[in-house]
Amino acid sequence: MALTATTSLGRAPSQIVGGWEAGLLALLLLLYLGGAFVNPAFFGSTGAFHSLLRDTSRVAIIAVGVTFVIVNKDLDLSVGSTYGLVAVVFARLFAPNFLDLDVVTSVTLCVLLGMLIGLVNGVLVTILKVPAFIATLTILFIGRGFVLALTHGQAIYYPAKAAGYPLFFHLGETNLFGFNNQIAIFALVAAIGAYVLAKTRWGYETFATGGNEQAASYAGIPTNWVRIRAYLISSLCAALAGLMSAAQDKGVTPLYGISLELIVIAAVIIGGASILGGRGRVAGSCLGALLVVLLDKVLREGWPITRIIKIGDEEIAVNAVYSLPVGAVPVFLGLLLVIAVLIEPYLIRRQVAARLWAWLRGRPPPPAYEIGGVAIEGVQTKGAMATDMALSAAGFGKFLARRDALAIILTVVLWLTGFALRPDYWWNLSNSFAILLNYTELALITIGLTYVIAAGDIDLSVGAVLALAGSTAAYFLKVLGADPLTAVTMGLLAGMAAGLVNAVVTVGFKLPAFIVTLGMFYIARGLAAWFVAGQQLTGWPEGYNLLGRKVNDILLYYRISPPDGLFRTVAQVVSVQTIWMLVVALLAGIVLAYTPFGQKVYATGGNVRAAAYAGINTNRVRFVALMLAALCATMAGIINVAYFRSFNPVAGQFRELDAIASVIIGGGSIFGGHGTIIGALAGAAVITLVRSLLQLNVQGFSMPQHWINVFIGGILIVAVLIDIWVRQANIFGRLRTRFTRGARTPETKHA
Repeated sequence: MALTATTSLGRAPSQIVGGWEAGLLALLLLLYLGGAFVNPAFFGSTGAFHSLLRDTSRVAIIAVGVTFVIVNKDLDLSVGSTYGLVAVVFARLFAPNFLDLDVVTSVTLCVLLGMLIGLVNGVLVTILKVPAFIATLTILFIGRGFVLALTHGQAIYYPAKAAGYPLFFHLGETNLFGFNNQIAIFALVAAIGAYVLAKTRWGYETFATGGNEQAASYAGIPTNWVRIRAYLISSLCAALAGLMSAAQDKGVTPLYGISLELIVIAAVIIGGASILGGRGRVAGSCLGALLVVLLDKVLREGWPITRIIKIGDEEIAVNAVYSLPVGAVPVFLGLLLVIAVLIEPYLIRRQVAARLWAWLRGRPPPPAYEIGGVAIEGVQTKGAMATDMALSAAGFGKFLARRDALAIILTVVLWLTGFALRPDYWWNLSNSFAILLNYTELALITIGLTYVIAAGDIDLSVGAVLALAGSTAAYFLKVLGADPLTAVTMGLLAGMAAGLVNAVVTVGFKLPAFIVTLGMFYIARGLAAWFVAGQQLTGWPEGYNLLGRKVNDILLYYRISPPDGLFRTVAQVVSVQTIWMLVVALLAGIVLAYTPFGQKVYATGGNVRAAAYAGINTNRVRFVALMLAALCATMAGIINVAYFRSFNPVAGQFRELDAIASVIIGGGSIFGGHGTIIGALAGAAVITLVRSLLQLNVQGFSMPQHWINVFIGGILIVAVLIDIWVRQANIFGRLRTRFTRGARTPETKHA
């Protein structure tokens, strides 16, 4: 009788802890020893280790919640602003100079706020079908706007009142056992999270949904509820961490939670979770949080050095600490995020460590993980019904059927609204062109981003690339004393280098564009602050400033006096940057609408697989689109420095939000395959006019800037919902069809 040979795959991997966590522990030990060697005064003390665990506790608690989201194949970029917003709301509720409520009421309202944010994120992503990175990124910006608006840019403290509530505020202090209570809370949350994810039905449903949502739904798992539940857990963990921070500091500052989402996501990915979903452990995420916080401390604390200062003929040795310049830490964190995302496909999925260990012991390698994970992948093409409507319409209906008709109509309506509110300001030619100057910067960024979104990608770094290019040009002008041409060239090289990194890592390493450009968002913003040492630079040759001047100023600079009449009137109000923007827009519009490359962009964004089958080099199309977006942002940054005659490290802030909203309002689809330059320019006009109207002084009232950013975030969400449900799903058309059928039914029966 023949025996059938079988191959055993061995035990299933543990969902609590495994070899990856052991490797992280070894790396943590080596890194801490390195920190103790470099800076023994800090890392060599037990107090440093205790402060490391205390500061890690809040990050790790948020990482526990984000683990559920990432295992679900989703993303939560709002945890940093949730953390800060909850802490600020608690301060406003509890502080005696504000609402002066008791601790129990304040904490209860903050927990409800955390649940509300999680519910909003979950509903937007699951029920309303908004892409997770867009929904949570918008909530991040809205939350950050609320933080700045509620604090008015000032810190809020309440130490005297906190002394009357020792039970709550003792959470941030050291207990009788000699360690901070936050560490105990973290241990409890981590233990519960690890058990729920590894040993309960909730965890099983989370892994199934993240591994293959369609198969999970066929198996009877309520995948929408599973994803909403994960967002609720994530926001509640961020709210808990915010309350812990408010208890520890007995106050808050407007800086709470800045860049925290980046640290947490990097921690979860370093901990072994897959950005593609279906894999992750709470223990790994907590160790990843410990590793990231330790790296952050090593970078921020610096290392002791001895400097020799010469006073007269005597040399004196002075002990000092060398620390990294302003902006270096965000650069490192951005790099860490990109590297962390590369770890999963190139180390974890290929089991490099396990294969190396098996090779050292002379044993066969372990079986490879399944690289797939999607049983059925549907066609991605969107908006076919809207396209058919545009082709079949006639007359004015043909215009209304265009995807960019809404933006054009809104532009006219908003302009007339401004004229009705303040005709004295709005009808003035100089003021009108001042609004146009504000529009030019956004329009330039939007032109490049239209290509990226039409090709099915996203670029979250355009505002930071603007700042990087401007910072580089300003550095060469002010610090190195370079001529204008050299400054422009170096600014272009810096911005295009950022775009090249985005394109190479996105296309070459096949990473999601939103993760790569999110990392570049922090890298470029950090480098911009690094170059100028976090300070505002000003004062360079007028020859460079001509890039942002009006035509008449340029003519006068070259001693040319234009004759009186229409030409002189126009020259006095039209800027060279506006002319340049129109030239770029014309070229980009012709290429996108009338050349084979433009059709390849639409085909790639509509269905990348079908486009590849048709012989289109989709990688090249996406590469060029990302480079074009960087080029347009770079040009905007160089002009920004010339227009303001100075550079501020916050240049370009919130521009990525404005630009994405402009493209979507102008008829572009967040899913790719659609978008026109005319529509994008009209969308940019809508955003610019909305900002101008909100800042308009009407009877002594104008809206503060922070609330305007909150309003723009809401506009982006509405624009994406319109794209999904009005343009893509044609919900109004379906309702009209249903009502028409209902009206015809009685007639049919009567006949």
